[in-house]
Amino acid sequence: MTTNIVLCYPVQQRHLDLLAEALPEANLINAGQDGIAAKIFEADIFVGHAKVPVDWESVVRQGRLKLIQSSAAGLDHCLVPAVIESDIQVCSASGLFANQVGEQTLALLLGLLRQLPTFFRQAVAKEFVRQPTDDLHGKRVGIVGLGGNGRRLAQLLGPFGVDIKATDFYPLYKPPEVSELWPADQLPELARRSDILILALPLNKTTEKLVSAEVIAQMPRGSYLINVARGRVVDEEALVEALVDGHLAGAGLDVTWTEPLPAESPLWNQPNVIITPHVGAQAALRVDDSTRFACRNLRRYRDGQPLLNIVDKKLGFPHPEVTVAGQSEF
Repeated sequence: MTTNIVLCYPVQQRHLDLLAEALPEANLINAGQDGIAAKIFEADIFVGHAKVPVDWESVVRQGRLKLIQSSAAGLDHCLVPAVIESDIQVCSASGLFANQVGEQTLALLLGLLRQLPTFFRQAVAKEFVRQPTDDLHGKRVGIVGLGGNGRRLAQLLGPFGVDIKATDFYPLYKPPEVSELWPADQLPELARRSDILILALPLNKTTEKLVSAEVIAQMPRGSYLINVARGRVVDEEALVEALVDGHLAGAGLDVTWTEPLPAESPLWNQPNVIITPHVGAQAALRVDDSTRFACRNLRRYRDGQPLLNIVDKKLGFPHPEVTVAGQSEF
């Protein structure tokens, strides 16, 4: 029987050619966002990221789908209870765009420290006025989630002479740039000892609102929060309150609780916040890189080899031993 690979990401002919070469016996179905809700029922293998509602429960009941290769790191788009409890294998793009997430993090962080929002507003008003700025060198940085993105962040931040500590569900394989690696339940202590807290963890039932009012209160007064993970890992009301009362000096948010961020959100009005529209993993060659990674996993699937980035579905992310660390690995 022919294996159907249903695609839902913006492929062009060259990407289809690469996928066909990786699994010549397969039939490729380029569903796109408009067609994925119907075409998913024809899939033995699904590659992509459905941004529209999909009836995953019915897909599981049908029993045809065997593998999901997500083109995104976050899997909240497909890891519904039915998929979690099924035999469907799920692989993520975790770490695949760690370079880009690292660049986005640095842009948000340095923009806040060097007061770019203030200077941008002054430029619009044609005001050339010096304002106080802050420094990155010498800061205490906490990274929450030391997966592919978190580890790359540590590498990029190391040369700035910062003291990096981190928490992770798998507190294994401490990289040299990190002075201490703690279990995930040590987040309050990490917050207490961080001038800058960077969120790079996945969203699941245990991490929603993990960065609570209590955790934010543990952060030193005048510290910074950077979120390049998922908006729902933060109690957004508590974040706004901490920004308004000055407990936090600033926040850099590539993600928010609701996306797009509603016009009435008080975050828009905070002078010490930089908001970007969930572009951290955007890359000039994102579709090319996603396709090459999918091809690598398709060949491994065909040959019965262990899959890269195969996730623990109950946790929503892969074990460090199977996680890629950027485009250089494929």
